[in-house]
Amino acid sequence: MKATIELKEGVHFSGATGSGHEIEIDGPPEHGGRNLGARPMELVLLGMGACTAFDVVHILRKSRHNVSSCTVQLEADRADEVPKVFTHIRVHFRIAGKDLQERAVTRAIALSSEKYCSASIMLAKTAKITHSFEVVPSQ
Repeated sequence: MKATIELKEGVHFSGATGSGHEIEIDGPPEHGGRNLGARPMELVLLGMGACTAFDVVHILRKSRHNVSSCTVQLEADRADEVPKVFTHIRVHFRIAGKDLQERAVTRAIALSSEKYCSASIMLAKTAKITHSFEVVPSQ
């Protein structure tokens, strides 16, 4: 896996992934940023959320569950002192699918958090990660 970060101006960076995608990254105004992109730690949180969402949807679909939507809401607390690592991450899934069983969702979330999601497992070294979910009607 490769990535490139290039300084644009101030603390505004452009990031390019090895798979050919770009993203804007910027710091807060009090640190010279102009709010032109996501903060680096927001990207870490998004990466973890996307990693676990991918796993959960993949696991459910592989076991023949029809998932029509999946939203993951994340909320993280950070340490007061530098390095301001995540100390607690709350992950809430809203999943819809025809005849989707709560037991299957519980299993998929457990498999993701304990075995498959590299980002979650890595962040669990410094943060307590808790999961919740709700199965919502399929649209």
